[in-house]
Amino acid sequence: MPHITPAFFDRPADIVAPDLIGVTLLVDGVGGVLVEVEAYDQADPASHSFKGPTPRNAAMFGPPGHAYVYKIYGVHWCLNFVCQPGSAVLIRALEPLHGLELMQQRRGGLTPRQLCSGPGKLCQALSITRAHDGLPLDAEPFGLIPSPEAPAVATGPRIGITKGVDTPWRFVRQGSPFLSKPLR
Repeated sequence: MPHITPAFFDRPADIVAPDLIGVTLLVDGVGGVLVEVEAYDQADPASHSFKGPTPRNAAMFGPPGHAYVYKIYGVHWCLNFVCQPGSAVLIRALEPLHGLELMQQRRGGLTPRQLCSGPGKLCQALSITRAHDGLPLDAEPFGLIPSPEAPAVATGPRIGITKGVDTPWRFVRQGSPFLSKPLR
Protein backbone atom coordinates (compact mmCIF):
# COMPACT_ATOMS: atom_id res chain seq x y z
CA MET A 1 0.00 0.00 0.00
CA PRO A 2 1.47 3.41 -0.93
CA HIS A 3 2.30 5.88 1.84
CA ILE A 4 2.84 9.63 1.75
CA THR A 5 6.53 10.57 1.82
CA PRO A 6 8.27 13.66 3.26
CA ALA A 7 8.56 15.16 -0.26
CA PHE A 8 4.74 15.59 -0.25
CA PHE A 9 5.15 18.10 2.62
CA ASP A 10 8.00 20.11 1.05
CA ARG A 11 5.54 22.74 -0.25
CA PRO A 12 3.72 25.75 1.23
CA ALA A 13 1.30 24.70 3.98
CA ASP A 14 -1.72 26.26 2.23
CA ILE A 15 -0.99 24.03 -0.81
CA VAL A 16 -0.41 20.87 1.26
CA ALA A 17 -3.51 21.36 3.45
CA PRO A 18 -6.28 20.72 0.90
CA ASP A 19 -4.32 17.73 -0.44
CA LEU A 20 -4.54 16.15 3.04
CA ILE A 21 -8.34 15.97 2.99
CA GLY A 22 -9.23 12.33 2.35
CA VAL A 23 -5.83 11.00 3.48
CA THR A 24 -5.99 8.22 6.09
CA LEU A 25 -4.00 9.00 9.25
CA LEU A 26 -3.04 6.09 11.49
CA VAL A 27 -1.15 6.22 14.78
CA ASP A 28 -0.21 2.72 15.91
CA GLY A 29 -2.96 1.46 13.58
CA VAL A 30 -5.68 3.69 15.06
CA GLY A 31 -7.24 6.54 13.09
CA GLY A 32 -9.30 7.42 10.06
CA VAL A 33 -9.82 9.77 7.14
CA LEU A 34 -8.82 13.44 7.51
CA VAL A 35 -11.83 15.72 7.06
CA GLU A 36 -10.62 19.07 8.47
CA VAL A 37 -7.24 20.85 8.56
CA GLU A 38 -5.84 24.38 8.82
CA ALA A 39 -2.68 25.86 7.30
CA TYR A 40 -0.20 28.16 9.10
CA ASP A 41 3.06 29.74 7.88
CA GLN A 42 5.73 32.04 9.28
CA ALA A 43 4.26 35.21 7.73
CA ASP A 44 0.94 34.46 9.49
CA PRO A 45 0.40 36.30 12.81
CA ALA A 46 -1.70 33.33 14.05
CA SER A 47 1.18 30.88 13.54
CA HIS A 48 3.42 29.63 16.34
CA SER A 49 6.35 30.31 13.98
CA PHE A 50 5.52 34.01 13.44
CA LYS A 51 8.20 35.26 15.87
CA GLY A 52 10.81 32.69 14.85
CA PRO A 53 12.14 29.47 16.37
CA THR A 54 11.63 28.67 20.06
CA PRO A 55 12.08 25.45 22.04
CA ARG A 56 8.28 24.88 21.79
CA ASN A 57 8.01 25.28 17.99
CA ALA A 58 11.41 23.83 17.01
CA ALA A 59 9.79 21.02 14.99
CA MET A 60 8.15 23.65 12.72
CA PHE A 61 11.63 24.69 11.59
CA GLY A 62 12.84 21.13 11.09
CA PRO A 63 12.49 18.95 8.02
CA PRO A 64 9.16 18.63 6.19
CA GLY A 65 7.09 15.54 6.90
CA HIS A 66 7.50 15.52 10.67
CA ALA A 67 5.01 15.98 13.51
CA TYR A 68 4.75 19.20 15.49
CA VAL A 69 2.81 18.56 18.71
CA TYR A 70 2.00 21.22 21.28
CA LYS A 71 -0.40 21.72 24.17
CA ILE A 72 -3.15 24.33 23.90
CA TYR A 73 -4.66 26.02 26.98
CA GLY A 74 -2.31 23.80 29.01
CA VAL A 75 -4.79 20.94 28.54
CA HIS A 76 -5.15 19.54 25.00
CA TRP A 77 -2.47 18.21 22.65
CA CYS A 78 -2.63 19.35 19.00
CA LEU A 79 -1.04 17.55 16.04
CA ASN A 80 0.45 19.41 13.08
CA PHE A 81 2.25 18.18 9.98
CA VAL A 82 5.39 20.23 9.23
CA CYS A 83 5.64 21.54 5.67
CA GLN A 84 8.32 23.98 4.47
CA PRO A 85 10.35 25.54 7.34
CA GLY A 86 8.17 27.66 9.61
CA SER A 87 4.91 26.22 8.27
CA ALA A 88 2.60 23.41 9.30
CA VAL A 89 -0.90 22.04 8.88
CA LEU A 90 -3.03 21.62 12.02
CA ILE A 91 -5.00 18.37 11.96
CA ARG A 92 -8.46 19.43 13.22
CA ALA A 93 -10.73 16.41 12.62
CA LEU A 94 -10.98 12.95 11.11
CA GLU A 95 -13.66 10.38 10.43
CA PRO A 96 -12.76 7.53 12.83
CA LEU A 97 -12.55 4.20 11.02
CA HIS A 98 -9.69 2.13 12.48
CA GLY A 99 -9.53 1.11 16.15
CA LEU A 100 -12.95 2.53 16.98
CA GLU A 101 -13.27 0.62 20.28
CA LEU A 102 -9.85 1.81 21.46
CA MET A 103 -10.70 5.42 20.54
CA GLN A 104 -13.98 5.13 22.46
CA GLN A 105 -12.11 3.81 25.53
CA ARG A 106 -9.69 6.73 25.36
CA ARG A 107 -12.53 9.25 24.93
CA GLY A 108 -15.02 7.85 27.46
CA GLY A 109 -17.34 5.83 25.20
CA LEU A 110 -18.49 8.65 22.94
CA THR A 111 -20.18 8.14 19.58
CA PRO A 112 -17.99 8.01 16.45
CA ARG A 113 -19.16 11.55 15.53
CA GLN A 114 -17.77 12.91 18.83
CA LEU A 115 -14.45 11.03 18.92
CA CYS A 116 -12.18 13.12 16.68
CA SER A 117 -14.19 16.29 15.93
CA GLY A 118 -11.56 18.76 17.12
CA PRO A 119 -7.77 18.81 17.45
CA GLY A 120 -7.69 18.01 21.18
CA LYS A 121 -10.28 15.25 20.84
CA LEU A 122 -8.38 13.76 17.91
CA CYS A 123 -5.12 13.65 19.89
CA GLN A 124 -6.82 12.06 22.88
CA ALA A 125 -8.49 9.42 20.66
CA LEU A 126 -5.19 8.63 18.89
CA SER A 127 -3.14 8.88 22.12
CA ILE A 128 -0.90 11.62 20.69
CA THR A 129 1.33 13.44 23.20
CA ARG A 130 4.46 15.60 23.25
CA ALA A 131 6.41 12.34 22.81
CA HIS A 132 5.30 12.43 19.14
CA ASP A 133 6.75 15.93 18.57
CA GLY A 134 9.44 15.86 15.87
CA LEU A 135 8.79 12.27 14.79
CA PRO A 136 8.79 11.50 11.05
CA LEU A 137 5.33 11.00 9.57
CA ASP A 138 6.56 8.27 7.19
CA ALA A 139 7.59 5.87 9.99
CA GLU A 140 5.95 4.11 12.93
CA PRO A 141 3.91 4.99 14.86
CA PHE A 142 2.48 7.10 12.00
CA GLY A 143 0.92 5.91 8.79
CA LEU A 144 -0.38 8.25 6.07
CA ILE A 145 -2.24 6.58 3.21
CA PRO A 146 -3.29 8.63 0.18
CA SER A 147 -6.96 8.86 -0.73
CA PRO A 148 -7.98 6.65 -3.66
CA GLU A 149 -9.94 9.61 -5.04
CA ALA A 150 -9.90 13.38 -4.60
CA PRO A 151 -12.77 14.36 -2.28
CA ALA A 152 -14.74 17.58 -2.65
CA VAL A 153 -12.97 20.20 -0.51
CA ALA A 154 -14.45 23.45 0.79
CA THR A 155 -12.49 26.30 2.35
CA GLY A 156 -13.13 29.11 4.79
CA PRO A 157 -11.61 31.11 7.64
CA ARG A 158 -9.78 29.30 10.42
CA ILE A 159 -11.41 28.98 13.83
CA GLY A 160 -10.29 29.43 17.43
CA ILE A 161 -7.76 32.18 16.67
CA THR A 162 -7.67 35.94 17.25
CA LYS A 163 -5.12 37.01 14.61
CA GLY A 164 -5.28 36.30 10.87
CA VAL A 165 -8.94 35.35 11.32
CA ASP A 166 -9.94 36.16 7.73
CA THR A 167 -7.28 34.01 6.08
CA PRO A 168 -9.26 31.25 4.28
CA TRP A 169 -6.88 28.44 5.24
CA ARG A 170 -9.38 26.06 6.84
CA PHE A 171 -10.01 23.12 4.52
CA VAL A 172 -12.83 20.60 5.04
CA ARG A 173 -14.35 17.61 3.31
CA GLN A 174 -17.63 18.91 1.93
CA GLY A 175 -20.64 17.41 3.69
CA SER A 176 -18.67 15.60 6.39
CA PRO A 177 -20.57 15.19 9.69
CA PHE A 178 -17.22 14.73 11.51
CA LEU A 179 -16.02 18.37 11.42
CA SER A 180 -15.18 20.24 14.64
CA LYS A 181 -17.62 22.98 13.61
CA PRO A 182 -19.64 23.57 10.43
CA LEU A 183 -17.97 25.73 7.79
CA ARG A 184 -19.39 29.26 8.01
